[in-house]
Amino acid sequence: MQNVYLDIYVYYVKNTAITFEYEVPALSEFRERIVDIATRYPYLVIERDHVIQGYAYAKAFVGRAAYAWSCELTVYLDHMARGCGLGRKIYGVLEDRLQKMGILNLYACIGYPEVEDEYLNRNSADFHGHLGFIKVGGFHKCGYKFGRWYNMIWMEKIIGEHQPEQRPVMLPDDTERYTF
Repeated sequence: MQNVYLDIYVYYVKNTAITFEYEVPALSEFRERIVDIATRYPYLVIERDHVIQGYAYAKAFVGRAAYAWSCELTVYLDHMARGCGLGRKIYGVLEDRLQKMGILNLYACIGYPEVEDEYLNRNSADFHGHLGFIKVGGFHKCGYKFGRWYNMIWMEKIIGEHQPEQRPVMLPDDTERYTF
């Protein structure tokens, strides 16, 4: 059985260093990832003309209780749908949903080349920068794919006010589809 979300991801595993994953996960594993994420965070799908163009989600940052107000974001668009504003739209909806849940800090872990090549450029870092994320750290030559070493950077965006007595984070509503 085919899954359009996995089909979108396959392109990035096989052709880019955007993900450092080497092998395409089995459909059952990929579904489990989605279900696991959606129990605690929004997992959003974006469509255009009734065709799924991509998905975005948040997941736990580090996974300890003290980090509950922080999460890591991910977006994957069909490689033919990039550059038309869909990423900005779905990230905007995701950010709104996370803010309503009580999330305060957003993080993005981004593969970052010393020199751009056919597998990795700096577009993801630029995309996040345009959305208000700032670079807060980096690791040198920590990812090896396609016979090359790649750096990784962390970017951050604060979307809420940090209080001495912070209210607990709420669970998300069901997964939603957004059509633009």
